[in-house]
Amino acid sequence: MSQNTPHARSKHPRTALAGPYGHPFHPILVTIPIGTWVASLVLDIIGLVSDDPAPYVRGAWILIVIGLVGAVLAAIWGLIDYVQLGRSTAARRTGTVHMALNLGVIVLFVVNLLVRLSADDHDEVNIVGFILSIVGLGVLGISGWLGGKLAYRYGVRVADERTQMEGFR
Repeated sequence: MSQNTPHARSKHPRTALAGPYGHPFHPILVTIPIGTWVASLVLDIIGLVSDDPAPYVRGAWILIVIGLVGAVLAAIWGLIDYVQLGRSTAARRTGTVHMALNLGVIVLFVVNLLVRLSADDHDEVNIVGFILSIVGLGVLGISGWLGGKLAYRYGVRVADERTQMEGFR
């Protein structure tokens, strides 16, 4: 595969900041918002059935904040990988939808946080925030599936087959 093809370019980092060849940083960064936002939903559920939901309510919004910071970092590193995708390719179109969905999820969780912090009662689970978490995680799941498609079907930032064969010799 020539180094000049759009596909070959998508396998290599634009800059060392994106992570070395065959080991991008974007996929590891996405674990921060995914993990924290799922954990915030779990705390909401515990808070809904707890006699004292206050610590779970506080924990949930703290996790949402951590997830937002992680999401911004993941978005920056995702953008670095995105610009390597050839224009007018299926990978670029998939990457565009993946990015748009993720930006929408960030907006949902910002609204979620604002709703929770502006509520009159900070000792009870905010039902609107709870629903926004469910919707946000649902959209994040769809976007994650598209991210998997980029890596596992289109091979974006995945080492080429010659490099992969080193593991089978």
